[in-house]
Amino acid sequence: MEIKTNSFEVEYDKEINTVRFQGSLRLSGMDEYAPIVELLNQIADQNPANLTLDLRALEFLNSSGINVLSKFVIRVRQNKEMGLTVKGSEEIAWQTKSLKNLQRLMPSLTLELQ
Repeated sequence: MEIKTNSFEVEYDKEINTVRFQGSLRLSGMDEYAPIVELLNQIADQNPANLTLDLRALEFLNSSGINVLSKFVIRVRQNKEMGLTVKGSEEIAWQTKSLKNLQRLMPSLTLELQ
């Protein structure tokens, strides 16, 4: 499963249960984020034991995108059988600030900042 544009890419590798985000997500509002929400929800519906969101190559994410990730983390938190790891980069300013908030939403979330 993949969503690809000129400015960003979201790709799911089912073999390693990893969603990779790359580029810059500057979409306007929840309507434009709908395909990404749908992709994430399809993955959650498959109920993998562990899922990784790899954000290390995501240079920018606006507030609507952070909202999408937050809602997804809350959805995963409600599924007691599913683990979640978020990989981020310490070199990208928004990630060091915002990704820690995801861990507050789901204390069992594993946050790896590299």
